[in-house]
Amino acid sequence: MRSPLLWTFVASVLLLVGVGGWLLADPATSRSDALKTGGLAGGAVVALYALWLNDRRRRVEEARQEIERQRHDLEMRRADQDRERVSDERFAKSVELLGHEADQVRVGALHALAGLARSRPEYTQTVLDVLCSYLRRPFDHSRYHGPDRADPEPEVERELQVRLTAQRLVAELLPWASEVDAPSYDLDLTGAVVEYLDLSRRKIGRLLLRYASLHSSTNLSGCVITDRAYFTAAGTGKGRLIGNFRCRGAKFLDYAWFSGTSFAENADFTETTFAGRTAFKDAVFTKDAVFTGVVFEDSLDLRHASFGGQTDLRFARVPEHLSLYNTKVRAVKDNQLPEGWLLEPLDDGVARITVAGN
Repeated sequence: MRSPLLWTFVASVLLLVGVGGWLLADPATSRSDALKTGGLAGGAVVALYALWLNDRRRRVEEARQEIERQRHDLEMRRADQDRERVSDERFAKSVELLGHEADQVRVGALHALAGLARSRPEYTQTVLDVLCSYLRRPFDHSRYHGPDRADPEPEVERELQVRLTAQRLVAELLPWASEVDAPSYDLDLTGAVVEYLDLSRRKIGRLLLRYASLHSSTNLSGCVITDRAYFTAAGTGKGRLIGNFRCRGAKFLDYAWFSGTSFAENADFTETTFAGRTAFKDAVFTKDAVFTGVVFEDSLDLRHASFGGQTDLRFARVPEHLSLYNTKVRAVKDNQLPEGWLLEPLDDGVARITVAGN
C-alpha cells in the first residue's frame, strides 16, 4: 500500500499544473496570478493532509491514553484486591490468635484487629463485633464476690488485663459524640462481664447490655446513643473499687430500657436526655440516684422501681406519659421530688411515690 503522503504530493502537483494551465489559457489572467492560484490549490491539498494527519495523531494519542487509564484502573483494582486479601488473611489470623494460651499473644491479636479497623474503616463494625464477642466470653474474678475472697489465679488476672485492653480498644474505635457526620457503630455486650467500662463522649448506634455484669464503674457520660439502648436486667457490682454508674449529659435518641437493672452503687443521670420511650420498671437503686435536669421527651415507666439512697427526681420537666405503680423510696432519706409528687408512708421506713390527684 502506497503512502498517503505520496498521493497527497501527486494530487498537489496535478492541481498546481491543472489549475495553473487552465488559468494560463485565459488571456485575462496573468502568469503570476495563474501560478499563485495553482499553488494555493496544491497547498490546500497539503493542508488537508496535514489536518487529517494531526487528527489521526490525536486519535492515536487518545486511544493510548485510554489504554493507559484502563491499565491503571486494572492495576488499582488488582492492588485493592491484594489489600483486601491481605486484610482478610490478617483478620482471620488475628481472630485465630484470640484463642491462644498466652495472654500477650491475645493482646497483640486485639491490637492487630484494631489496627485493621483504623486502616480499613469498612472493617470497623466487624472488628467491634469480634471485640464484643470476646467480652461476652464467660469470665469470673474472685474480687467480684467480695474483698475477703482469695487472690485470683495468675491466669485469671492476666485474662482480666486482656479484657480491659479489649474494652479500651472498643471505646477508641467509636467516633466522638461531637462528630455529627460520623457513622454509628453497634455494640452487643449482652451478658458480658466488664470492668471500668468507659464509653464517655462516644457515639454509639445500638447498645445492648442485657444481663451484663458491670463491675467497678461504668461511665456513659456525654455519649450519644443513636439507636435503641437495652440495659435489661444488667447489674453493677463493686469489683475492686466502689462502682458508680455515671451517665451525666448523655443523649439517648431512641428507646432506653433499664427494666430490672440493678444499681449497686450511686447512679447519676444528671441532665441526660431521653428522646424515646424510657423504662426503669423493676429497677433497683441501692444507693443514691440523681436525675436532676433530666429531659424525657416521650414516656417514662417507673413501675415497681425502688430507690434505697438519696433520691433526686427533679426532672427538667415531668414526662407527659408517666407510669408510677408501687414505686418506692426510703422515707428516712433526703428525697427530692417534682412538684405535685407525694410520699405515701409504708412499713419499715419505706414510702410509695404518688402523684397528687391520682
